[in-house]
Amino acid sequence: MPLYENVFIARQDISGAQVDALADTFTQLIAEQGGEIKKREYWGLRNLAFRMNKNRKGHYMLFNIDAPAAAIAELERTMRINEDVLRYLTLRVDQLDEGPSAVMQSRGSREDRPRRDRDRYESRDRYEPRESSEAIPERAVERPPEPSPAETDKVEA
Repeated sequence: MPLYENVFIARQDISGAQVDALADTFTQLIAEQGGEIKKREYWGLRNLAFRMNKNRKGHYMLFNIDAPAAAIAELERTMRINEDVLRYLTLRVDQLDEGPSAVMQSRGSREDRPRRDRDRYESRDRYEPRESSEAIPERAVERPPEPSPAETDKVEA
């Protein structure tokens, strides 16, 4: 059977449990059509690039599917009808990735990074006046020559 990857975005105002229930419904639909969901990943509530139907965020879900084309057509028809699904995208692939997707890998690397310490940024928060000679370096701007005393006398006269 052909292999597919499907990602759908659900509305932001439904809970994570409702997103799981929605994904279970889609999984059952694929199973009834003779297919199988090989992998299912919940990517979480993420910001959208632009507003979709008054939503600024969305719940992202990824399916790796091994199913006939008729099952995918029925899945997309059901997603199109469902009001909780903002967008979906299905791609046919040559093989399915066994490991975590790129989104889940980047999430893991973000969690591995050390958290910022307040001590590290303390010096930025405090105001420490500096001496004027150190604070402003001599600028390399050409200044007009100062008039000689003879020229100032001519202007005053």
